[in-house]
Amino acid sequence: MTLWHTLIFTVFPYICLTTFVFGHGYRYITDRFGWNARSSEFLEKKYLFYGSILFHFGIIATFMGHAGGLLIPQRVLDIFGITAQIHNTIAHWNGLAVGMAAFAGILVLGWRRMKQPRLKIVTTRNDMVTLAALAVVIATGMYNVLFSHFNMLYSVAPWIRGIVTFTPDSTLMLDVPLSFRVHVTAAWALLAFSPFTRLVHIWSVPLFYLTRPFIVYRRQTRQA
Repeated sequence: MTLWHTLIFTVFPYICLTTFVFGHGYRYITDRFGWNARSSEFLEKKYLFYGSILFHFGIIATFMGHAGGLLIPQRVLDIFGITAQIHNTIAHWNGLAVGMAAFAGILVLGWRRMKQPRLKIVTTRNDMVTLAALAVVIATGMYNVLFSHFNMLYSVAPWIRGIVTFTPDSTLMLDVPLSFRVHVTAAWALLAFSPFTRLVHIWSVPLFYLTRPFIVYRRQTRQA
């Protein structure tokens, strides 16, 4: 095991996680009024609707699938009758479906930014880097689903759990294919970059709407 391997699969993830945590705090303190998605809906709606729906459905389902599939040890799933073979089959087909949705969505959103004249004017370099980074992470994930049949339940999954429980073991990544290494490294880098982008709107989802009292609107009628 080389020094570079240790740096990439032990040190780099913690640098990214630290940047993720303190970066959000710094952004909130220094740019509170810029903490939003900077919606461009008033400039173009049609392609935003299709791209946004596809992307958000795909990326949220992908995140939940990764969290459940990688953070829950296989021995726990075995108790509930979910064997490694069933786990891999579910991960493959679900990952294929939601990954395709996320990839199609990010392509539509990127095309919209590049081809719509009114959007090109307001699109920043940061926006394009964010879209490109998302596309790379999703594309490498799709490549792994389609072309790599590597069983990551006993390598990548315990490595991820080791990172989040502060017991990292980079030796678990020694025999992992290059495409998986690129995917996880790109994902860590995107995680570190996210506090400085419009992705911060993830943390402003108005979940309290689900529990707040109904707002009653009444139509104003003209008096005769």
